[in-house]
Amino acid sequence: MKLALKIAVVVCVMAMLLAISVATVADPSPQKATGNASHVKIDNFTFTPNELIVPAGTTVQWVNSDDIPHTVVSDDKTTFKSKALDTDDNFSFTFSKSGTYSYFCSIHPKMTGKVSVQ
Repeated sequence: MKLALKIAVVVCVMAMLLAISVATVADPSPQKATGNASHVKIDNFTFTPNELIVPAGTTVQWVNSDDIPHTVVSDDKTTFKSKALDTDDNFSFTFSKSGTYSYFCSIHPKMTGKVSVQ
């Protein structure tokens, strides 16, 4: 009986951890911008939305809502590059030409995102 109870507790804890991890995964679907401005939230080591679709001429603003610094750097490291953004700091870039712009956090390179300009 004691073994069955231990197994039940372990299963419940694992189910709760799985539910928490699924709930914190960022929405992977691209988000279309409305108007000429769009926002990307930096939080929990993710860019949300992870992929943004905007018309040419759109200014995108990244806001760091995380407790630690992050950067926003284009993959080519020259198109755009922010300073280290502390909590509540922001960085903006206007995308004037169509194309796909992948970016990452230079402090945490596994953090990546993409802006597709139409």
